[in-house]
Amino acid sequence: MYDIIIIGGGPAGMTAAIYGRRAAKKVLVLEALSCGGQIINTPDIENYPVEEHISGIDFSNRLHKQAENLGAEFVFEKAVDINDLGDSKEVITAKNTYTAKAVIIATGSANRKLGLENEDSLVGRGVSYCATCDGNFYRNKTVAVVGGGNTALEDALYLSDIAAKVYLIHRRDSFRGEEANAAKLSEKPNIEFVLNSNVTALNAEKRLKSVEVTNKDGSVRTLEVNGLFIAVGRIPENMNFARLVELDEAGYIPAGENCHTGVPGIYAAGDNRAKEVRQLVTAVSDGAVAATEVVKYING
Repeated sequence: MYDIIIIGGGPAGMTAAIYGRRAAKKVLVLEALSCGGQIINTPDIENYPVEEHISGIDFSNRLHKQAENLGAEFVFEKAVDINDLGDSKEVITAKNTYTAKAVIIATGSANRKLGLENEDSLVGRGVSYCATCDGNFYRNKTVAVVGGGNTALEDALYLSDIAAKVYLIHRRDSFRGEEANAAKLSEKPNIEFVLNSNVTALNAEKRLKSVEVTNKDGSVRTLEVNGLFIAVGRIPENMNFARLVELDEAGYIPAGENCHTGVPGIYAAGDNRAKEVRQLVTAVSDGAVAATEVVKYING
C-alpha cells in the first residue's frame, strides 16, 4: 500500500512526488511513456523563475532525478481506471493494480494537432503549440497562427510585438474568441487575417519554409513563414477516469485552486485541471498544492 499514487510524470506529477516524499509519504508515480510530458518538446525554457535558459528535456531530467533521490518510485505503466474503496483507492493499469490512500491525477493535456504530414517531425523546427514558450525565437521574422479561439487571438497579439509579420489563419469568416481581442488584432498593422481557410500542407527542408493554405472556395495560397503556431485547442487526458471524477464539457477536471475533485482522496493537478493559465510554472504550483492537500487528507 502506497500513501500517494500520482498518475502522470509531467512537471505537476513530479513536483507532487517531491512534496509527498518531503512529507515522508510513500509515493508511486505512474507514467505511460516518459517523464516530462509536453515540456520535453520545448528546446529553450525562458519564462521559468531563476532558470533563465534550460531545455525542456534538461528540466524534466533534473526534476525526475530530484524526485527519485528523495525516494519516489517510478513505474512506466499507463493507468486506465481508478476504483474508490473509501479509505483506499485502486489504480489499475494494463499490467497491475496498485493501492494507495490517495491519488493525484496529473495526466496533463495534449495539443490538438492539425493532422498534417511532417507536423510531428517539425515540432521545434518551425512548428510550435505555445507562443509564449517559443515566440522569442521568431523575433523580426514572419510567423503564422492557426485557430480562431481566445488562445489563437492572444497568441497573435503576443507575436505581433515580436515578429515582423503575423498571419492569422482561421477556417471560418469570424473568430470564436472575444470581440475585444479581435478588435485589437484589426488595429495591428503587421497582422493579416487569412479567413475561411485551412492549413493543408507544411513545406520544409530541415526547417519549416512555408505553409499551404486552402480557401473554402478551393483556391490555394502559399505563405512563406519561419514559424507556425497551432492553437486549435487541447485534449485533456482524463477520459479513463470519467467514470469516477466529474469532467466539464471540454473534458477537464473541475478542481479548484486546492486541487480537490468531488471525490475525497482524489486530486487533480496540472494541465488536465480546469483553470485559466496552463504554463510550466502553474503546473509545478499545482503539484505542490495537490501534494500538500493529500498529506493533510492522509494525516486526518
